[in-house]
Amino acid sequence: MAERSEKLIVGQRLKVLRRSLGLTQAQMAAELGVSASYITLIEANQRPASAKLLMKLAEVYDLNISELSPSIDAQLAADFGAAVKDPVLDLANLPRTEVEAVLQASPRLAAAFVRLHERHHESVLRPDDEDNPLADRDKVEVLAGSSRPVDAVRGWLYARRNHIDELDRAAEGMAEELKLHRSEPHLALTQRLAGHKIRARILPADVMGEQLRRFDPHNKELMLSELLTQPSRRFQIGVLLARLEQEPAISRLVEQSGIDDPAAVSLLRVSLANYFAAAVMMPYARFLAACESTRYDIELLSHRFGTSYEQTAHRMSTLQREGARGIPFFFVRVDRAGNMTKRFSAGRFPFSRFGGTCPLWNIHAAFEAPGQMLTQVIRMPEGTSYFSIARTITRAGGVHGSPAQRLAIGLGCDVAYAPRLVYADGIDLGRTRPVDIGLNCYLCERPDCAARAHAPLNRRLKVNERERSLAIFNFEAS
Repeated sequence: MAERSEKLIVGQRLKVLRRSLGLTQAQMAAELGVSASYITLIEANQRPASAKLLMKLAEVYDLNISELSPSIDAQLAADFGAAVKDPVLDLANLPRTEVEAVLQASPRLAAAFVRLHERHHESVLRPDDEDNPLADRDKVEVLAGSSRPVDAVRGWLYARRNHIDELDRAAEGMAEELKLHRSEPHLALTQRLAGHKIRARILPADVMGEQLRRFDPHNKELMLSELLTQPSRRFQIGVLLARLEQEPAISRLVEQSGIDDPAAVSLLRVSLANYFAAAVMMPYARFLAACESTRYDIELLSHRFGTSYEQTAHRMSTLQREGARGIPFFFVRVDRAGNMTKRFSAGRFPFSRFGGTCPLWNIHAAFEAPGQMLTQVIRMPEGTSYFSIARTITRAGGVHGSPAQRLAIGLGCDVAYAPRLVYADGIDLGRTRPVDIGLNCYLCERPDCAARAHAPLNRRLKVNERERSLAIFNFEAS
């Protein structure tokens, strides 16, 4: 019995780890000093991992042994956890162990429950249904319905780890044809447009009005606002080139996605064109090599590829090509109110589908130090720690009397990858205490949090008239 307790079935987790590091089974086996067949058997769950192997894995890849336990899809775990907290289910005292048991035993069933819960909200939280007695309940949640197209596209990208290989390789081919690493990018891209008998024009802001880009197919003109920065102008040319030259590939990907909502289809097409444009400006192999050689220095890479900070950071979250993977980053963009306007993940970082972000996360502090790079080690409720980088950016369009919008960009990865980042230099990761954060206050059950805005959905508010603590909102324990 003692021997059995020292072994663990970690096949799926080991496979995810190996692939995220860009290693073959033979390469990992060599680094661990075991046979390739042993790795094959472990990944197939035909052999358990011994305590000795777990220690070796932790040593070689700088991991916590607890992170090598069988993994659960982080986004599914977040969605399922949020669904079971719905007060209508009356599961206020459901232990976390039971939630995790369902996710471990039957993730497909958990995913089906999440879909059913979403359909439930669509049917009972419909504001235009006058005969529905539940139509006025928690109307704030009705807003989730308007985000369904966004959620559909985000879900599709999350399932692909934010990497679209077909478009990436096509963009890499175009960048090589244009010799973007040796020529002036804007000139090369405009000449490519000229091959389609289309010219790009930079027009005054008062002519363009509120628009930053407009394509006139009749006159064969791509009109760009003077308010756009040079990287943004190149990006918009790349978007049009995607529509001109990658239409069959984009249509095929949309069809394969299974998405049929018209708004979601249009949004996916826009996302695919944007992906191609970024991949042209930052071709996969060259960009990955530059990331590794500079240790993912975003500012330096921005200068090298002539891209903006946001474009560069976003591109880092897409480097998941089979056999040539970069660090699996998550990427978020947040406004001053805490709204997450962009979110992507190449790893397993969970996101909430509603509500804001945790105020303890340093992405909010970035607004207090504009332009400065902030670092933080954060820990999610399930125990996984991440290394987070945050900095503000200023969007295009600022003029006198109407300043440009300032946003915060967050980039992060599992803390095990932090030593590969230039931003972790000088930080003793082994002794740094992580900041415990949650998805948002609606879903977080951490007690005694001074930053809490309200009690969790599945907990009753607890008010003590005789005491006052740092935490404004306290709630009953499970």
